[in-house]
Amino acid sequence: MKRWLGNIGPGPIIAAAFIGPGTVTICTLAGVEFGYDLLWALVLSIVTTIVLQEMAARIGLISQAGLLENLTKTIKAPILKYFSIILVMIAIVLGNTAYEAGNITGGALGASLIVQLPVFKVAIFTFHTTHLIMGGVAFGLLISGNMSVITKFLTGLVVFMSGAFLLSAIFVFPSWRIFLKGLVPQFDPSNFLVIVAIIGTTVVPYNLFLHASLVAKKWSTPKNLNLVRKDTFAAIIIGGLVSMAIVITGASQQGGSVTSAVDMAVGLEPLLGTFATYFIAFGLFAAGLTSAMTAPMAAALVVCGSFGWSTSIKSLPMRFNMGLVLLMGLLFASLGIRPVQLITIAQVANGILLPLIAAYLIWLVNRPSMMGSFKNTFIQNLIAGIIWLITLILGAVSLWRIFGN
Repeated sequence: MKRWLGNIGPGPIIAAAFIGPGTVTICTLAGVEFGYDLLWALVLSIVTTIVLQEMAARIGLISQAGLLENLTKTIKAPILKYFSIILVMIAIVLGNTAYEAGNITGGALGASLIVQLPVFKVAIFTFHTTHLIMGGVAFGLLISGNMSVITKFLTGLVVFMSGAFLLSAIFVFPSWRIFLKGLVPQFDPSNFLVIVAIIGTTVVPYNLFLHASLVAKKWSTPKNLNLVRKDTFAAIIIGGLVSMAIVITGASQQGGSVTSAVDMAVGLEPLLGTFATYFIAFGLFAAGLTSAMTAPMAAALVVCGSFGWSTSIKSLPMRFNMGLVLLMGLLFASLGIRPVQLITIAQVANGILLPLIAAYLIWLVNRPSMMGSFKNTFIQNLIAGIIWLITLILGAVSLWRIFGN
């Protein structure tokens, strides 16, 4: 057990990052509105995430640097270099600050199903005790600078969160025939945007930056590539199974007035009793707390990498930026503002950023001067090319959604 725990890498952190309140909500609504029809989209998103995260992790291991550090080293044209850095800063730093409010609010919403804690008003701010507790726990762990403790804490939360959602799905599991039918792609104009949302909540640009940096800090030799891949594959597959479990649980409420995971918990009570509330409440709380820790970490890595500051989690620049993103998230949550404008800007930037980063990953992972014998094979490039087309379509549709609305 001790050896197994020692080999745990940043995989659980990556899984914790993409299973946030947003993913819980999207998967819940996908199940409620379309039943099991979109399970195949989750399989596609899992495969896409594995391919991109594996390349990012491999680059981090072989180069011993994060993606942004590699970007500044390999792109020589000043205009293109600074444009790329600014684009990444907008998409990740601004976006993560806005999403942090959603992570804290979503996690607190789960906790409110079990316990109601006091609310305090100070001037224009409304401080929920649950928000402050979540922020305090996240801040304490991040500022400690102990990656081993942070990884184990997030691993434990991911395990329990997975158990909560998987148990809920087992209780309402349909026949295998219905389940397997949902794995067969079915294209329908009415669910196209939901498919985009499902893939978009799983394939997250900031996770690529986060993963490469954390792998470089965890392992220092190419001999560890097998461990890196096992850690990556296991974590993302588990995350995908959790997302599937949420869709299955949501599908059991098809036809009901369900608009969030909270409504789903209430709807399951006649079938599962009070256990339904505890399962969903803990799952949503854990999803919010884990994402509330990974978003500041990713944003801080990007800021520090952009300015050439130390990216050690114990460094003052990292601690300052992590604390700043967390504080801004708490303030947005306390103002009761849904930062739509910030999120919209982040979505536009992410829509542009994802295919660019995917293309950059493919180019970088094929550079013999840096990757040597660890560069992509022909088959890997073929799969990566298909994935890049998916990210391009995803980005185009995301932009169309924003400007169309």
